[in-house]
Amino acid sequence: MALLRGVWTLFAIMPILLAGQVRADQAGEFDFYVLALSWSPTYCKQQGQDANPHQCEASRPFRFIVHGLWPQYERGYPASCPGVRQRIDRDIAVGMEDIMPSHGLVFHQWRKHGTCSGLEPEEFFDLTRQAFEKITIPGAFATLDKRGKAAPATVEKAFRLANPGLEESGMSVTCERGELEEVRICLTKDLEFRSCTAVDRAGCRSGSLFVPPPVSR
Repeated sequence: MALLRGVWTLFAIMPILLAGQVRADQAGEFDFYVLALSWSPTYCKQQGQDANPHQCEASRPFRFIVHGLWPQYERGYPASCPGVRQRIDRDIAVGMEDIMPSHGLVFHQWRKHGTCSGLEPEEFFDLTRQAFEKITIPGAFATLDKRGKAAPATVEKAFRLANPGLEESGMSVTCERGELEEVRICLTKDLEFRSCTAVDRAGCRSGSLFVPPPVSR
């Protein structure tokens, strides 16, 4: 009888155990990408002396750079997928300096996000570059030379007008301390524009934000 009671107890708690299970992240198993483009002047201004010197002390200051290309689920995202080599060659970081000026950022992005792409490191960063080159940066950001101010919706509209096919539901603008932080654009695995409700909803809720200008040093 004691054995039977033990079996019935196990059956009784199994639904609870199964309900608490979390999907294990597996490389290559995801729904789409988010291309995160960081407004470098905001990072440099807010980090001050702690900012990456190559990124923030360049004679020709960076504007939008790639924060990362992130595999996503429809809700949530995989991270640091197991069974994939964590270290990558320094030559890859050197080759990405023009759009990802921090080597530490490149290494971190591979460990956290690239390992979940199902791609080899060289393939993943080649795809990252292709995603960046797909996006046309609005002219206003290419010529900005003094502190600006805009609503997040205005920033989104500028990107949509510069990129036919990009819709309001397929991107978001994020802010940090009232300043433009990133523009995040959702892409299929083939780098086509697509909608992404969860990403869109996570955007900046401020009515307006400031846009720091690039500063040469």
